[in-house]
Amino acid sequence: MNKYVKYGLITVVVIGILAAIVYFLKQNSTPEQLYKTETVERKDITNKVIVTGKVIPEDEINIKPQISGIIDKIYLEEGVDVKAGDLIAVIKVVPNEQSLNQAAGRVRNAELALNNAKIEYQRNKALFDRGVISNQEFNNQQLTYDQALQELKNARADYQIIKRGSVGGSSSANTNIRATVSGTILEIPVEEGDQVIQSNNFNDGTTIATIADMTKMIFEGEVDEAEVGKLHEGMPLEISLGALEKNKFQAKLNFIAPKGVEEEGAVQFKIEGDLEMNDSIYVRAGYSANASIVLEEKKDVLAIKEALLQFDKETEEPYVEVEVGENEFEKRELELGVSDGIDVEVLSGLDENAKIKVWNKLEKKDDEDEDS
Repeated sequence: MNKYVKYGLITVVVIGILAAIVYFLKQNSTPEQLYKTETVERKDITNKVIVTGKVIPEDEINIKPQISGIIDKIYLEEGVDVKAGDLIAVIKVVPNEQSLNQAAGRVRNAELALNNAKIEYQRNKALFDRGVISNQEFNNQQLTYDQALQELKNARADYQIIKRGSVGGSSSANTNIRATVSGTILEIPVEEGDQVIQSNNFNDGTTIATIADMTKMIFEGEVDEAEVGKLHEGMPLEISLGALEKNKFQAKLNFIAPKGVEEEGAVQFKIEGDLEMNDSIYVRAGYSANASIVLEEKKDVLAIKEALLQFDKETEEPYVEVEVGENEFEKRELELGVSDGIDVEVLSGLDENAKIKVWNKLEKKDDEDEDS
């Protein structure tokens, strides 16, 4: 009896060992999934460039004085709508002493000349009345007298202009600074009491005010040289303003600079686009803005994530690895189309059922395992 028990126990132990061996063999024979895969999808892909810039008026007019002096009075404020001819400020003239003395001397000379012409006129008139001199001689003398009167009038007017900037209360006086166009006053960079310089051939002059038509706004930005070749006039722009995040504005590209400017090692080209204004939304000059320009767009195309792409070390051509069996992958060279920086169109090399190896995630995991 003991003999049968002994053999029975040995049999049970052997069977247990065999069962354990079979179990471990099955566990080891189950392949571990080494790579994740992603499938090809149909998507809409839009390739667009984002341009940073600002929104400014199409034209800004600087109002400058035609005479030097000191700001005596400012009648309007920034932000006020004006019409051409509206009075903005008045200048008090500080005359040049030398010019003032010369003008005063001219007035005195004109008075002396007039007194002499008057005496000669009265003497010749008496002779003409008695028939002593001819009509022609009298007319010549009268002309000389009239010219002397006019010269005195001109000299006095010049004296007043040099001394006060205008001839007594003229609406077109140089001292009156008026709007030359209709629009909104964007800026008045001077204050009452400030000294200003007239605009002439040798000096731009002091800006009294800046006026612009706020109904005609443009987007102004800069595009990198890598993108400027893809742009052309007439392209639509979608403008978003930092200060008005909920609103979008449409614009049309109307200018691309023929010459670039180097900034921090990159060449930038200035672009401008006419903004379509919304009467219900007030857009201030100088708002920062981003313009989205669609370069190319494809609808319902085969696409994969750009992160799945690999590049041949020799040819630098793109390819992916496609699952052909359990943990078996095959290299497929691709022809690519439009990309938006995240997804890329696949023109050839894949079908809709392909499962693509996520190679970059695996490398990152292996690196972490090696570090550990």
